[in-house]
Amino acid sequence: MKLTIKHCAAAAAAYVALAGMASAQTVEDVKVGFAAPMTGAQAHYGQDFLNGVTLAVEDFNATKPVIDGKPVRIVLDTADDQADPRVGTTVAQKLVDDGIKGMIGHFNSGTTIPASRIYAAAGIPQVAMATAPEYTQQGYKTTFRMMTSDTQQGSVVGTYAVKGLGFKKIAIIDDRTAYGQGLADQFEKAAKAAGATIVDREYTNDKAVDFKAVLTKIKSKSPDGVFYGGADAQAAPMAKQMKELSIKSTLMGGEMVKSDTFLKIAGPAADGVVASLAGLPMENMPGGQKYLDAYRKRFGKDPETYSPYGYDGAMALFLAMKAANSTDPAKYLPFLAKTDMPSVTSTDLGYDAKGDLKNGGITLYKVVDGKWTTLQTVGGK
Repeated sequence: MKLTIKHCAAAAAAYVALAGMASAQTVEDVKVGFAAPMTGAQAHYGQDFLNGVTLAVEDFNATKPVIDGKPVRIVLDTADDQADPRVGTTVAQKLVDDGIKGMIGHFNSGTTIPASRIYAAAGIPQVAMATAPEYTQQGYKTTFRMMTSDTQQGSVVGTYAVKGLGFKKIAIIDDRTAYGQGLADQFEKAAKAAGATIVDREYTNDKAVDFKAVLTKIKSKSPDGVFYGGADAQAAPMAKQMKELSIKSTLMGGEMVKSDTFLKIAGPAADGVVASLAGLPMENMPGGQKYLDAYRKRFGKDPETYSPYGYDGAMALFLAMKAANSTDPAKYLPFLAKTDMPSVTSTDLGYDAKGDLKNGGITLYKVVDGKWTTLQTVGGK
């Protein structure tokens, strides 16, 4: 009987030891939010964005990070904001209620700006793809940007339209979203400063597909160029209808136009279209080739526009946690603000006092024979 008790005691002690070892190795999940349009006409933007973030999560988790003495694993809490500001705020509150420790997204400026107020009130750092200047001008310490702002991009494109392409008369159309109107406003300001005359300013919405009435009005003004502030779902049919109406003006747009989807929808009408995109061409990015190889291996296709910026923004958030040795938003936020790191898109990724990128550049592209070709890069490193 004594032997039995002794054996039981030894077994119990061994069990406690093993349980302690298992407990010591338990990986703690750190929930990070992600939101973008995952359905509807802009779903391809959201999926490309998510793919980049997914790669960052997998790469960071592969390092088996230990924070505050505990093994941790980043887990994404993903939501579809449908590119709708009202849905975006609902999504934001749900993610906060879920207990996220950081936020990656939203994608559109129109969803990001109202959602940012919810994250700021909860003290949750947010790294967003939004380019509208207002996003980082609200006075929040929690807002950070993945791409250059519309102020930077619109200035470059407006100046290039006049001094690079020789446009003297320009018409402008925007979709009245925070992104589209903001970009168009900055383009107009720069184009005027460079000496161009804005012969017409029209607007539509981000659901429209028929632009013939607006284009017919613009045609009578004979502009050298037509700048559109909005997405490819509208820019592509606009390009086709310009051709149908025999409008010779060059169509220009921002980064939401510079997509493979635009090329597919617009078809032959895409040729000659000029668009701008934050940052360097993939082949010129410091980590571009390595990222391209990893993306192809993981997803079986080439990345589109947004994924490398999503990767960098997510990795900056994760590395700030690591540097602070804490997943507490209040503790790692100052480290995020002081980010200084080599990345896929830049040799020196960092933020200014407002959360804008310090070293953002702009590249201009033109469609030639159905493909986007590089015209010129301004700034960036």
